[in-house]
Amino acid sequence: MNFEKTTLRIEDTLLAILSERKKNGTFRFLRIQKEGMVDFISNDYLGLAKVSEISESLHSFVDNGASGSRLLSGNKVYHESLEKYLADYFKAESTLLFNSGYLANLGLLSSVPQKGDTILFDELSHMCIKEGVRLSRANYFNFKHNSLENLEQKLTKATGNIFVVVESVYSMDGDQAPLKQIVELCEKYSANLIVDEAHTTGLFGDSGFGLCCDLGLEDRIFARTYTFGKAIGAHGAAVAGSEILKDYLINYSRHFIYTTALNYHSVQLIENAINYRKAHPELVEKLTRNILLFRQLIRRDIPKLESFHPIQGIMVNGNEEAIKLADHLNAAGFDMRPIVSPTVPVNQERIRICLHAFNSTMEISNLCDAINEYYTQ
Repeated sequence: MNFEKTTLRIEDTLLAILSERKKNGTFRFLRIQKEGMVDFISNDYLGLAKVSEISESLHSFVDNGASGSRLLSGNKVYHESLEKYLADYFKAESTLLFNSGYLANLGLLSSVPQKGDTILFDELSHMCIKEGVRLSRANYFNFKHNSLENLEQKLTKATGNIFVVVESVYSMDGDQAPLKQIVELCEKYSANLIVDEAHTTGLFGDSGFGLCCDLGLEDRIFARTYTFGKAIGAHGAAVAGSEILKDYLINYSRHFIYTTALNYHSVQLIENAINYRKAHPELVEKLTRNILLFRQLIRRDIPKLESFHPIQGIMVNGNEEAIKLADHLNAAGFDMRPIVSPTVPVNQERIRICLHAFNSTMEISNLCDAINEYYTQ
């Protein structure tokens, strides 16, 4: 009886919190894409998640699951084979697989920086970076988005081993970090740079190896995280760096040690998808044309992100306006969501638009027509 009363009190508290979220228009819920809706929301930039050819070779049975963490029964030949393949692909001494990009950043940032060290991270970093930083024992501070001046101010005051954490392309704004200048600052102050390549993996460079390699900076960066659930169209992630870093993560990264390893299908799918991407550079060319077309067709007076990445955005003021515009576009047959505060800062709410290689010229033209029409009402 006491258990039931306690449960009811807890659920009443949770219900009150949820009711407040519903009241201010920020309540989240799961939905399945309606049939016939045009995809302008997924991170499947190149459409690889929908290419059957990538998984057709996975007909032979190896296992349904790895059966344990890699330090117990879960370490398989296929894990080590993929890590060697990825090390070559990302031009690194070694790589270590994680089950997702979120876990990779948590595992890296929570274990490597020590007490007395300092972590400096861009204020617009993804939540997995912020949570990884908080789980560490180091001192941590953010710096103004892409501000080299503010970063250097913080670097002059940092103590212990210094870590600077940035994303090569930011997930909400679609803008690039000034990586060359950040690398130079890190070298000036003997700081260790960590770069999250989630939104450049598969897109940047001739073979899709990300922005760091495309700029030739890979040997000057302490660690890079790569995610395979976006442009690669699969699942999982990897941390690229030195052999020493890999050994350290195997010994001290809780998010690696205590997680059941990826199964054969997931591992092989990553390699197949990368090979498919390498063989089809025309996908990136088509995506680039679609980005340029979108930016040409949207009226100049409409507030939008200054992005030349597949991540585009129409900026609005307030959650209510973001929801209203999203409803207008959904009703026109376009699948997308409003991005509201607190996910983004107040008065920086938006409609986040993801363009893809598989979006047709007509689909993009119709989308732009619908947006332009909304702003003439």
